[in-house]
Amino acid sequence: MGIAAIVGAGIFSTIGLASYEGGPAVSLLFIFTAFACVFTALAYAQFASTVPVSGSAYTYAYVAFGELFAWIIGWALVLEYAVSNTVIAISWSQYFVSMLEGFGLHIPAWLSMAPGYAYDAVDKMNQHGMSSLTAIDQHGLAAFNSAPRIGECLLYLIYPRGNYLFGHLARLYRY
Repeated sequence: MGIAAIVGAGIFSTIGLASYEGGPAVSLLFIFTAFACVFTALAYAQFASTVPVSGSAYTYAYVAFGELFAWIIGWALVLEYAVSNTVIAISWSQYFVSMLEGFGLHIPAWLSMAPGYAYDAVDKMNQHGMSSLTAIDQHGLAAFNSAPRIGECLLYLIYPRGNYLFGHLARLYRY
């Protein structure tokens, strides 16, 4: 379920960008992924034929390796589901922001972008100059510059990363 959520969200949310930057290699990626999925399905089919109880990777690990290994696999599944939920939340928020823009409502970039991307764009501009920035980096730089400030502190509120109120003081740059 977790891998399906990650792959599903990835296909629907990033295929346009991947096609633009990857070109025809994206179709080869889908073919390689299809082969990997076939072999994964065959492995699960063999597991299901050897264990008469229906279940997931936890059940198969419990039968094959014991309780400790199954416990580790179970917590790995919980982590996998958490990561897949993060990917889906990012995808849905991108859709929501673009839908609001379709209705004429614009959410500022400093509210809809992770601060790390903006900081990376500022660092890249400081090290290599403005001409080295890609379109995404320029968007991050614009978000950084448009964020409200109290003195030298950036004021931002990003819900997916937690309720941060003030930016990292050591990394702030004033333009």
